[in-house]
Amino acid sequence: MAEPRDPAERCSCRNTNCVEHLLRWLFEGLASGVAACPWPFVLVPLLLSGGLGAGFVFLPQRQANDIEGQFTPSWGPAKAERDFVRRHFPTNDSERFSAPRLPTEGAYAALIAVATSGTSVLDAAAWAEVLRLNATVHDAEYERLCARTAGGCASPNELLSSRGDAGPPAPGSLRFPVNDGVFLGAALGGVETDGERLLRARALKLVYYLREDGPEAQDSRRWLESFLQNISSKVAELHLGSIQVTYFTSLSRQQEFEGNTKSVIPLFSVTYFLTISFSIISCLRLSCIRNNIWLASCGVLSSGLAVLSSFGLMLFCGVPFVVTVANAPFLILGVGVDDMFIMIASWEQSSKKKQNSSVKSLLVETYAEAALSVTITTLTDVLAFFIGTWTAFPSVRSFCLYTGTAFVFCYVYTMTFFGAVLVLNHKREQGNRHWLTCMPVDVGQGQAENSCLYNACCIGSCSRQPSQPEGEHPMSVFFKKHYGPFVTNKWIKVLLVLLYGAYLGGSIYGCTQVREGIDLRNLANDASYVIPYYDDDDKYFSTYGPRVMVVVTESVDYWNESVRLGIESCVQNLENVSYVDKKYSESWLRIYTDLAKRYPININSKTDFLNKLTILFGARPSSEWDISKTQDAIEASRFFIQTVNVTSAVDEKNLLNQLREAAKQCSIPLKVYHPAFIYYDQYLVIVQNTVQNVVVAAGAMLVVSLLLIPNPLCCLWVTFAIASVIVGVAGFMTFWNVNLDSISMINLVICIGFSVDFSAHISYAFVTSGESSANKRAIEALSLLGYPVLQGAVSTILGVVVLAAANTYIFRTFFKIMFLVIFFGALHGLVFIPVFLTFFGNFGRSPNTKSKKLELEKL
Repeated sequence: MAEPRDPAERCSCRNTNCVEHLLRWLFEGLASGVAACPWPFVLVPLLLSGGLGAGFVFLPQRQANDIEGQFTPSWGPAKAERDFVRRHFPTNDSERFSAPRLPTEGAYAALIAVATSGTSVLDAAAWAEVLRLNATVHDAEYERLCARTAGGCASPNELLSSRGDAGPPAPGSLRFPVNDGVFLGAALGGVETDGERLLRARALKLVYYLREDGPEAQDSRRWLESFLQNISSKVAELHLGSIQVTYFTSLSRQQEFEGNTKSVIPLFSVTYFLTISFSIISCLRLSCIRNNIWLASCGVLSSGLAVLSSFGLMLFCGVPFVVTVANAPFLILGVGVDDMFIMIASWEQSSKKKQNSSVKSLLVETYAEAALSVTITTLTDVLAFFIGTWTAFPSVRSFCLYTGTAFVFCYVYTMTFFGAVLVLNHKREQGNRHWLTCMPVDVGQGQAENSCLYNACCIGSCSRQPSQPEGEHPMSVFFKKHYGPFVTNKWIKVLLVLLYGAYLGGSIYGCTQVREGIDLRNLANDASYVIPYYDDDDKYFSTYGPRVMVVVTESVDYWNESVRLGIESCVQNLENVSYVDKKYSESWLRIYTDLAKRYPININSKTDFLNKLTILFGARPSSEWDISKTQDAIEASRFFIQTVNVTSAVDEKNLLNQLREAAKQCSIPLKVYHPAFIYYDQYLVIVQNTVQNVVVAAGAMLVVSLLLIPNPLCCLWVTFAIASVIVGVAGFMTFWNVNLDSISMINLVICIGFSVDFSAHISYAFVTSGESSANKRAIEALSLLGYPVLQGAVSTILGVVVLAAANTYIFRTFFKIMFLVIFFGALHGLVFIPVFLTFFGNFGRSPNTKSKKLELEKL
């Protein structure tokens, strides 16, 4: 009995498989069109790719590699806090510059001088070299552009300005970290003290701030660029022997990050070479006629066209091109080749079953079997990426848009362009034409005297007989005769279940050790000059962390004693945070209150409070508080607290959470702010965003699987594979020193789609098998799709393996997690899932499998 040709009939016959039958009917129609007229399906993708590829002319305009804009949450609280500080506490770099009071990092160049051979920078020789170094940087142009306070340039180091030419301080003559009211915690590092007496210091930091709030802003930027170009040579000319110098500027992080894309461009050619070579070797046949070299090459070309079309379309649409998007072509290439292997495997199976059938019949059979499997995996991948756009990180959003769109084009081109290539290649084989020259292969009697090598290359057979279709691929035979029976052996099953238990246990433990947040040094090249600077800064200057602003955000009655007590209580709560040292807090209100106790000032009177405030504090009003235009209220004010021992990402996360929680519990409206909090905000959303995307995507995968895979139990196993692979990748990436950040978050989104790919292929083949026992059905599934799945896994890894050689964290992280995703995905698809499916015997069998097998036998 033949199946109904109309989709409505099929749905009425088998309601549970309605979507599957509808898709099969659509694919059969597409295959008939491609087989009847293949050339338009070859030419249209080429022309479309060429047209959309014109979008690359907009690439320079679309590049958006601003670190803050792309790698911090779009709606991070610190950004709103910074805007508030800017409005109420404007800076004045020309007259009253103060680095802790800046709402941003500022424009600056920094040097760290470290004493060599374990000596101290306060020794006479090292101190003299520090002075020479300072004189070299402090040139006439810097004098013109420097941020100024008290009539001169802001000092690059508090100790340096207080000593002048007096020479280094004697051991024990200074207190640390505060000496005569001057905070030295950020000026000297690696210190040794006797009580609070400073004995020696291993490092000294010089920070040269420039003006950025006036017409000199562009000149300041040019000075910093000149500084970066010349500082290495200037330091070399000084012939320093007592100190080693590392340097950094406010431009460095961004410039180094923008250079990452250029470093990976040469790897594209290596990737395409490796992928094409692997594809050709995988599709190689010992026949000049049956060789599939052109199929392999066109499969890779199809992926390249998908990249060209999707990227061009996104650039036309104005989607920002972020450096993380440069990872996408490597991934798309591997996935496109994976689909190619599935199509070729299905085509060869159809050719064996219907050796004398027309090309239309063969392509219809191929599409009916392979296209549904490819559709499931593509749909899950695309869903995973578009769900990934629901994130607070613009860099993740751009990557998911570019890559998800590329997957759509990759699928369309596989179904059209590559399908047409299959037809044309089949016609060449039917015409007995050579794979390279497309000339007919003649097996005439005149060829008898030619050598075996000549006959093999030019005829297709050493024996001078025309090349015939080959039997099963050796790898398919291996999966059928050796691997399949091996993994379905009952004792091997027990061993594999124990192995899975060990895998799951290790993964869960790794998940408990996940480290959050991106280290800003990882945005630079490994060989960058900023890495030694970061190392020295962490090693010698991590004891004292950010000096945090505590901002009263609303107008309150400071002249009301209960309000003052409330503010004092709030500040004390903040000072009780474990990362705050209360000895170094700074509060104008405390000073004012103390003055009122010593002098006849009635601070409980509004008029006296406001009048005496401006008299006693002089020039500070614009720095510490914002008085309304009517001079009758203080709209906002701020205090400062000093953080300590913020040495890791965990400390940064805990500091931010504890400070904000303490501020939230205060009866007075407070905010805490420091420019570094812009980056700390990622800790608030990274886990939440990742879990949200993973859960939503996994749910979507389950729905897709239920609609397209004709067996609910199989869908559950696919969902199980998703969860298992995600847990494995998240756990083992910890062992590979990869943090959970916006970069690895991208890969965890990818993980969802790929974990479906491998398990869905095998599961679908298992439930549609006509074999009687679960073990035989697992063996048949492995024999049919084990090799294509293995090919796809290897090709995808080859697509990203060159990134392991990249000298940038972003690209190496992409390789590491993609390797884990593909390895664990293939491990589940080829090892764990086949074994687990056999435990349920006929419960995993599709209800229509037996009738399908009988129908196939009748055809």
